[in-house]
Amino acid sequence: MATESGPHYQRPGWFTKYVFNRLVAGLTRLGVSVLGSRVLRVRGRTSGEWRSVPVNLLTFEGNRYLVAPRGETQWVKNIRKAGGGELQLGRKTEPIEVVELSDDEKPDLLRAYLKRWKAEVGVFFGGVSGTSPLEDLRRIAPDHPVFRIHAPA
Repeated sequence: MATESGPHYQRPGWFTKYVFNRLVAGLTRLGVSVLGSRVLRVRGRTSGEWRSVPVNLLTFEGNRYLVAPRGETQWVKNIRKAGGGELQLGRKTEPIEVVELSDDEKPDLLRAYLKRWKAEVGVFFGGVSGTSPLEDLRRIAPDHPVFRIHAPA
């Protein structure tokens, strides 16, 4: 949970960083989406260089979203500053723009996200699941940035 000491962030473990993320990113680059995975590319907020990270693309009620299960990650900070980036699946690259949602807009999206990917990311949600009461989803909302995706104007 976000505290006075700073925003919520959970560092990935060795296996996730060096095996799982690389495996998912590699498959996604080959055009194999693992449960909706994409490679998010966004420019670094200070270097301006492209940074890549595998993400789970959530489709909910006709819109697409990026959810940050680990909290205030580098990709979150970068996409906030850049306002968008690119989603890749195989050879297809899609430019995107994003709008960050308020905490009040997140509970239904977090529920849908957890129903789909709890086995992969549930540990980052403090025991909250896709079947948890609305109050629990509201409680964790500040810890998990969510961005609505739209095509560039």
